[in-house]
Amino acid sequence: MRATLRWAHSDLRTHRGEALFLGLATAGIVLSLLLATALFGYATNPWQRVFEQTRGAHVWLHTARSAQVGKLAGLGGVESVAGPYATEAMTVTSHGTRTAVELRATPQHLTAGRPLLVSGRWLDPANPDGVVLESHLARALLAEPGDTLTLLGTSRTVTVLGIADSAEPRYDPDEQSGLVWTPPSAVRAPNGQVVGLRLTNPDDTDYAVQRAVTVLGAGAIGEVATWQQARAEAQGDNRLLGQVLGLFGLGALIAAGLAVHGAITTRIRGHLRDISILKAIGFTPGQLVRVFLLQHIAYALLGAVTAAALTRALGSRLPGRLGDAIGLWQGLPSHTVALAAIPAAAVLFIAATTALAAWRAGRVPPVPTPLPSVRGGGTAQRAPRGRLSAPARRALGMRVPPALVLGWHAAFARRARSLTAVARLALPLLLIVVAMSAWTTISRFHSEPGRMGLPAALTVHADAGLDDGETRALLARDPQVAAAYPGVEVAALVPGQTATIALRGFGTRRDPYPYALAEGRPPRASDEAVAGQGLLDLLDVRIGDWVRMTVGNQPQILHIVGRSIETENAGRVISTSLDTLRENDPRLTGTLYQVRLRPGADPDHAARRLTAAGDGRLDVHTVPNPADGLSPLRGVAVGVIAVLALIGLVELLTAIGGTVREGERDLLALKAIGLSPRQITAVTLTATGCTTLAAALTATVFGAPLAHWLINAQGRSSGIGAGIAQGPPPALLLLFGTAAVLGATALSALPAARAARRRLADTRSAMA
Repeated sequence: MRATLRWAHSDLRTHRGEALFLGLATAGIVLSLLLATALFGYATNPWQRVFEQTRGAHVWLHTARSAQVGKLAGLGGVESVAGPYATEAMTVTSHGTRTAVELRATPQHLTAGRPLLVSGRWLDPANPDGVVLESHLARALLAEPGDTLTLLGTSRTVTVLGIADSAEPRYDPDEQSGLVWTPPSAVRAPNGQVVGLRLTNPDDTDYAVQRAVTVLGAGAIGEVATWQQARAEAQGDNRLLGQVLGLFGLGALIAAGLAVHGAITTRIRGHLRDISILKAIGFTPGQLVRVFLLQHIAYALLGAVTAAALTRALGSRLPGRLGDAIGLWQGLPSHTVALAAIPAAAVLFIAATTALAAWRAGRVPPVPTPLPSVRGGGTAQRAPRGRLSAPARRALGMRVPPALVLGWHAAFARRARSLTAVARLALPLLLIVVAMSAWTTISRFHSEPGRMGLPAALTVHADAGLDDGETRALLARDPQVAAAYPGVEVAALVPGQTATIALRGFGTRRDPYPYALAEGRPPRASDEAVAGQGLLDLLDVRIGDWVRMTVGNQPQILHIVGRSIETENAGRVISTSLDTLRENDPRLTGTLYQVRLRPGADPDHAARRLTAAGDGRLDVHTVPNPADGLSPLRGVAVGVIAVLALIGLVELLTAIGGTVREGERDLLALKAIGLSPRQITAVTLTATGCTTLAAALTATVFGAPLAHWLINAQGRSSGIGAGIAQGPPPALLLLFGTAAVLGATALSALPAARAARRRLADTRSAMA
């Protein structure tokens, strides 16, 4: 054991850099996997916690006042019914901000769907003007308990008593009105009602919705909201961040395992004589395997423990969403198990790859096999690493510098070993290309929003006192407004009556709305429409199909002629022109305007300017950009690239070490054919550069299509649809490949120069 430890210590001193990089890479990998786990928990558990604590309803039905909702309690599979609660659509203002809200008449005591108070207190019958705001609405209004809200169109004001979390779909300025719980007496002109159904089996949600629509009648249903939709909205971008971190963490773990395997294999080839001597003096194969195994387990264990300790001590102090996620995750019961299991799994994986390579050390014979160059006792004057190929000989005949020809030959002479080295180095580079593609795609949402499903920057709602001409004139006077498209958005029941979708009519045939299309063509004729990927998946239809939906009692039949990129409502959107909707319902008028700004205009400044110009008659909101919620992904990408760069550096050091050791064996032959030390150094540099160049080309060729497939697959699963992936610019890929080759060449310069200037006696001893 003492001799084993001494040999391990000597080997560690010789490979300090490799040990350091392996430890850092392992720490980065484990940290990525822990952050991914925390983000998954952050995405799922808050909503689930609220849903369980409030006994939330699985289905919320917005119906007409005349609907006989009492029949719903007798449906099979319905555990309990919340409501019905009378509702009134209003617009409220607070601190200069105005939003559309739903006033819901709520009794003081609720059996199901009671909101979870965050601050303040619940409704008080003694205070008929006191209300409770949903937390997302409160943040939008900058409202706190004690603030006063003004109900536009009336002389009434209400006082905020409390703020509460709810498991219902959260407030969205473009899609979902804010929820305000009020005493029944505060809802004075109800225009609808809402009822919640808590089911015995949540998996039967679609069937329950279908039966409820059948009982009440399609004309009585205004909107259907399910628990799956609410959960998907609550999870939002956190789940995507967790998936990205988990994907890159697992990819980096595989790359690290291969790097360790390659490092040990290369060191075994370079230490055949030392291993033979160890076996000759009594080391068993098991002892040799344990030397390599314990060494690399120690490196991996140190990195894993460091990552776990940093996550435990400093994780909650990270800025933004990552810190919030870790803080919440640390309060979950499964946190301790995950904090131990993930580092342990990473160490075990690295140990498995190490054992596979170390097993070869145990098979080395006690008497080393003579090398081909010295078999028979001479120093045969031959080209390094075997006979030169015909192209190499022709290149020498064409007076190509020998160092370049011999370096290329050294890099690819042994086909199996060369391909393995290129593949190991290409894997981390490939993952870096994927990370750069994700970064570029996010940047494209900001630089080219019109091509990513966001042609309009602002949504404007006008008061009833402004007609279409006055509103258009008011918008056209702003110098940064390029176009304003009137439109309407209504909820429509899908065939089968299991869910509601968003039916939009934007623009007219004379002034069509500029949809961002991924497939097909824009709607031109009557009854033509474009649909989002989420709707195509929901209805199992394709471009060219006709779909039927119901708006109230009015059926609407549309011909899908294209697929648009839809970033809202999970892609469950079908869009046509306002003229087409008016043909089915002549009384329909536009309720909003989609405003497209001129290039370079700031949406926030434009929104404030239009609000001021409207003198309180315009409700202006910026269109949310999904890339804003993914801003932490930029920091994730930087961290991932750093971890992968460390793994690539370990693999590069392994390749350089192997090339230098192989060069030592060929040093006598190279000097015998007249090469100077500088030329011999150039042979090693060329071999390293060729290997890195091949790896960079492989990573680029396979990484760009893989990134497109992964990003588009994520787009399809989220409902946005394929067509959003954007690869890095060719100049950036060229710079990336050039930097990798030049960095590898510079890194190998010093060891190559030292090896080229070794004494002949040292060279013969290395070949012995």
